[in-house]
Amino acid sequence: MYIATIPNRSSPPAILLRESFREGRKVKNRTLANLSSWPRAQVESFRRVLRGETLVTPGEAFEIVRTRPHGHVAAVLGTMRRLELPALLGPSGRKRDLVESMIAARILDPRSKLATAESLRSETLHSTLGEILGVAQTEEDELYEAMDWLLERQAPIEKALAKRHLHDGTLVLYDVSSTYFEGRSCPLARLGHSRDGKKDKLQIVFGLLCDEEGRPVAVEVFEGNTGDPTTLGPQLTKLRTQFGLRRIVLVGDRGMITDARIRKELKPVEGLDWITALRAPAIQRLVDEGTLQLSLFDEKDLAEITGPGYPGERLIVCKNPLLAQERARKREDLLQSTERELQLLAVTYAFQ
Repeated sequence: MYIATIPNRSSPPAILLRESFREGRKVKNRTLANLSSWPRAQVESFRRVLRGETLVTPGEAFEIVRTRPHGHVAAVLGTMRRLELPALLGPSGRKRDLVESMIAARILDPRSKLATAESLRSETLHSTLGEILGVAQTEEDELYEAMDWLLERQAPIEKALAKRHLHDGTLVLYDVSSTYFEGRSCPLARLGHSRDGKKDKLQIVFGLLCDEEGRPVAVEVFEGNTGDPTTLGPQLTKLRTQFGLRRIVLVGDRGMITDARIRKELKPVEGLDWITALRAPAIQRLVDEGTLQLSLFDEKDLAEITGPGYPGERLIVCKNPLLAQERARKREDLLQSTERELQLLAVTYAFQ
């Protein structure tokens, strides 16, 4: 198939789409279409197609000036909007856009506020995030001001989250952690227990309330030398006063919900139950008094018992064979390590 140009003495040449075929020993041509009415550029493009050429080369079509990653930005912002997070933050405006950009940037590429501001600017951007949210021209001071604006919104945000995820009779999960703090300008920073091995650094403690699915509802920051159990009282006040919950089942670890906290803060509150774990000495007392009989675990790994020291409470005992194996392994490793140290000491004293 090809395009033929047929001269015409008194008229413009005829432009015909033709096809060659063989009939016996003869090669013949037949006309498939008359393209004389087509613009010349269109005829030429068709001719190039028939020759197997690309209509427009990449170099002729466009010039690559800069590429900006976008897919991950669209995924994060789309998820945030499906969760109605922007509306939860507060009224629309530049500060809300900045907060939204910081949340997305924290998920995509955690950096300092200075580096985050640089990643949003049109001259130094890392993605389309700044352009989509309209914050392409941002300074780090603006980000800090937006955080101050967000802090003022914390109470209504937490109340809205509690309304969405908590209800009377619900399980509420609570735990604390800590992190070290660089600098000395934070009024809450104190020397305290370091969970990340930075004993020489000032610490801050923060407690997180979650619903039964582990979705965060509220957070509070405490001084770095605050003990875990003492953070419990403010959370109970928040749950009952700020969120208006009358019936709660609080879930916390054994270092949080201690016997003292149960007596002083949990039992006196009507409508408040709790789930926690006993410490090793309390478990040993149950074994010594015969309340917890190890023969229970001969037939099942989970059982319910009652004890005189825990009136009105349900005690669920569980045997974890994997944990037992791990503890046996550690015990054996410690014994072997002790034996090696003792042998070394014996050799040392033998030569003295």
